[in-house]
Amino acid sequence: MQSRQAGRSMNMQTSAVMAPPSPRGLEQMQLPLVMMRDILLKTIFRKTCENVSEIAAAICLPSPVTQELVDIAREQKLLEATGTLNANSGNEMGYQLTDAGKARALDALSQSEYYGAMPVPLDIYREQVKRQSIRNILVTRQQLLGAMGHLVLPDSLLDHLGPAVSAGRSILMYGPPGNGKSSISNGIRDALGDHVYVPRAIEYAGQVITVYDPIVHTAVPLPEDDPNSLRRARRFDSRYVMCERPTVVTGGELSLSMLDLVYNPTARTYQAPLQLKSTGGIFIVDDLGRQAESPQALVNRWIVPLEEGRDILSLQSGEKFEVPFDTLVIFSTNFHPNEIFDQAALRRIFFKIKIDGPDQENFLKIFAMVAQKKGIPLDEAALVHLLKHKYPTIDNIYANYQPVFLIDQMKAICDFEGIPYQMSPDLIDRAWANMFVKDEHIVK
Repeated sequence: MQSRQAGRSMNMQTSAVMAPPSPRGLEQMQLPLVMMRDILLKTIFRKTCENVSEIAAAICLPSPVTQELVDIAREQKLLEATGTLNANSGNEMGYQLTDAGKARALDALSQSEYYGAMPVPLDIYREQVKRQSIRNILVTRQQLLGAMGHLVLPDSLLDHLGPAVSAGRSILMYGPPGNGKSSISNGIRDALGDHVYVPRAIEYAGQVITVYDPIVHTAVPLPEDDPNSLRRARRFDSRYVMCERPTVVTGGELSLSMLDLVYNPTARTYQAPLQLKSTGGIFIVDDLGRQAESPQALVNRWIVPLEEGRDILSLQSGEKFEVPFDTLVIFSTNFHPNEIFDQAALRRIFFKIKIDGPDQENFLKIFAMVAQKKGIPLDEAALVHLLKHKYPTIDNIYANYQPVFLIDQMKAICDFEGIPYQMSPDLIDRAWANMFVKDEHIVK
């Protein structure tokens, strides 16, 4: 992807400008020394690491920085050298916890169960968010078409959709059901196509908040170093995971509580809320209006984030703090916006795009495309019957889901009757009968 300004004209996918640099010493970590030491001790205790290379991999720091921490723990009599060199680990010196070190590790675990990757301070993470902001990328018409090539969309829709995506601002897509709002949302996600760096965990006020989530984030495989190469593959701060731009999709299950920090009272650690996990990517609220919370309440929760690019979260202590809100929020609803929002809320949503059903010409294109994909030959008599006798009964209102529904129905009938896949006026009638429910009173 290319940027909008000359200063950002480089390829955004794995640019060195985007990559978070590895810390070169403890002074660059910007974390409390006691916190780092305790995470070191807890990790050694839980993972039984024996040498600096193993410890460095476990806490996701360069070996020289890890060695600094090990030396501090040794000076404090919390670690001791075993006096043996491990031939399987490049003849590295082995280390183990002293009795005092084990006691300190257990005490630290009683305060927080977190161990492993050293967290990234929130202030440092903010800088990384700016480097890989969703608003830095430009999505072209060709990229949108490439990602949505399986959809039949009018040019006028792309005229509105393209600028909305490139702006990285909030989008409300509304219109009758079954016309591809969810598919369009997924196409926007696919059009982005580049990579971001997601921290395994961040730190604020001594508290650790885990961010990387394999359910939400798709890690990008990294090339292995060629031992015969004179140059090693470029590395970055391994406290981050290089991922595809994240996409969080929620529907009727979305509640306001899901937008708050999740505190685990047993482990005494926090997990990032959904919108923080989607930083640098897309947050899709599908089926808006079906949640237990009102659409108005959801937008009210996001008034500050949508306008100012920052969110406010709270710790268990009640202390509030700011985190970046760098997310393309896409609301999708079957309701008219005026039915679910007041005008003040609508002003906060930057783009409002109506997704209508196709006209007859585009409906036929979709029908032919689906029939070919599903292996049913087109039949002129069946199509004429569909257009002349069936659609007039619903005022010729076409929807994108209908070709798939009708053709799947005809395939199921053919399977049941034991005949080759085909379409006919009779099969159209039988398929049509299942697409709508007759409005009638049922005697109980």
